[in-house]
Amino acid sequence: MKATKWVSTAVALTLMGSVAIGCAKKEEPTASPTGDTKGTTAPAASNKPQEIKINFTAEPPVMDSSKATANAAFTFISAFNEGLYRSDKDGKATPGLAKDFPKISADGLTYTIDIRDNANWSDGQPVKAQDFVYSFKRTLDPATKGQYSFVVAWIKGGEAVTKAKTPEEVKKAQDALGVKAISDKQLEIKLEKPVTFFTQMLAFGTFLPQREDFVTKAGDKYGAEADKVIGAGPFILSKWDHGQTLELVKNDKYWDAANVKLTKATVNIVKDTNTGLNLYETDAADLAEINRDQLKLYAGKPDNLPKPELTNSYLMYQTKKVPALANKKIRQALGMAIDRQAYVDTVLANGSVASTGLVPGGTSDGAGGDFRKSAGETQPKFDAAKAKQLLAEGLKEAGLTALPKMKVNADDTETAKKSLEFILAQWKQNLGYDAEANPVPHALRIELSSKHDFDIVLSLWGADYNDPMTFLDMWVTGGEFDEGDYSNPQYDTLIKQAQTEVDPSKRAKAMIEAEKILMDDQGVAPLYFRTRAYLKKPSVNGLILPSFGQEWELKWTSIK
Repeated sequence: MKATKWVSTAVALTLMGSVAIGCAKKEEPTASPTGDTKGTTAPAASNKPQEIKINFTAEPPVMDSSKATANAAFTFISAFNEGLYRSDKDGKATPGLAKDFPKISADGLTYTIDIRDNANWSDGQPVKAQDFVYSFKRTLDPATKGQYSFVVAWIKGGEAVTKAKTPEEVKKAQDALGVKAISDKQLEIKLEKPVTFFTQMLAFGTFLPQREDFVTKAGDKYGAEADKVIGAGPFILSKWDHGQTLELVKNDKYWDAANVKLTKATVNIVKDTNTGLNLYETDAADLAEINRDQLKLYAGKPDNLPKPELTNSYLMYQTKKVPALANKKIRQALGMAIDRQAYVDTVLANGSVASTGLVPGGTSDGAGGDFRKSAGETQPKFDAAKAKQLLAEGLKEAGLTALPKMKVNADDTETAKKSLEFILAQWKQNLGYDAEANPVPHALRIELSSKHDFDIVLSLWGADYNDPMTFLDMWVTGGEFDEGDYSNPQYDTLIKQAQTEVDPSKRAKAMIEAEKILMDDQGVAPLYFRTRAYLKKPSVNGLILPSFGQEWELKWTSIK
């Protein structure tokens, strides 16, 4: 999920390879955390107010599922809206607005899905198959500028929509798109090629439905204010006081409202962890992220809740607009000059692990193994002396006497600021280079990165699905998230090969070779694989902190 964010990623998937031929089948349901996928069992009553207060570090950018890329946005969108499927506590798809799992054709290309009769929007209007058709077409429309349109382009004819040049061409390509409403309550989706985890992707935020009449009426404000969003999920976004507070209230029109206990969730934007801890300790917050020093105070206590993630942190270089960063040796020097182990030990100290490649440990290799174990250590080790030598050689190759003064963008959170301090101090100490820290609000950093308007940016990416490709396909030449404009034809060839390879072992090998190239080039410089430390009140039950995807899941939460 969005590379330029400090909170990341979308859907947890279990797969044995991203592309494979399927057989005619109807997938078996996976139980939700309540053990009920039909919405017929009401939860036991509680005398306590069913309300929760949450500290959140980032102001969500636009809450438009066609445009959203940041975890902060997807977290809220998934609370007030829902897709055909929803991820449960294990990250597996369970029926959401769909009645059941899809019927899949023998060639794995056609999905036929029935929508629940009682699936309604929060204003009471029924959810229709056409709402998904409209949503997919809008996301693919080049005028929407949706960076995640490439996943919707897996639908037959999707790429043609994204590449259309005129409104007439767009309309023609949209009309030929492989998605249609067979009836108000039945949807058909045809894919370009079989994708074994496509059902899981239908739980991902980009695949959520949208109401054409509502979107049209809201215009440019759609997704920008509380009254400019609508959903069919467990909650309603009732308040959005920008930069300060958001409120979610229970949606009584939700198909599974009987199993939603929470009546209200108040989310406060709190960037400083000391302030956040104070709110937690004075019972003004029930869930709060803490830093390394605070973690020591709660070691062994029931409040302590670690959140290991399939998320990596890295430095992304703008190789086109900053000529010095187009030089491989200069990039290698900048990455090699940072002691990653010291970084996680001194700045984070929360269980995060120093990176040894791009893809985080725990990510499936698509062939039954762990990618990190299969690939081994592909990233150059910390070596201050070697880094200094490479910098000198790189400067000579680039015709420079010194590195230009560059800004390093990051979020303006406490952790991000401390990270900038450490990285810049490492460069000063080991390379004699002074860079400039540029912490900015989360939404602005995302905007600048998406416009390729930066020198260097400190970013994170969380998996959209449990497969190396969610990290590796970002860096193909001209890719939507190749915001540093990195390019290597050999890398592109290997990724393309992996995207079409049906043999899991050969596919895994291609991805490993691709990562080795990226790490040798230092197209990006990974820093760590993230674990985060949270405090949760013992009275909060059923709260899910996904290992990747949205920040939290509240549907099954209750106060005991």
